[in-house]
Amino acid sequence: MIDYQVRLDVPIRTRAAVCINEDDSFTIFINPALSIYEQRRAFLHEMRHILNDDFYKSDVNLIESEAHRYD
Repeated sequence: MIDYQVRLDVPIRTRAAVCINEDDSFTIFINPALSIYEQRRAFLHEMRHILNDDFYKSDVNLIESEAHRYD
């Protein structure tokens, strides 16, 4: 089971972001200005990062390339 929370705000000007918390849970930040459809797409994109263990990889370009393959 994946422990996560979703917040409709973003720490920076972006569509969405995800961070791993100290307790190994995740927080997904989504821009509230996006349409519901785009918020869902952003959520699924960030969940792919979680499911792919992207926090333990170092090549950001490869990480995003793999995640965008399903967008």
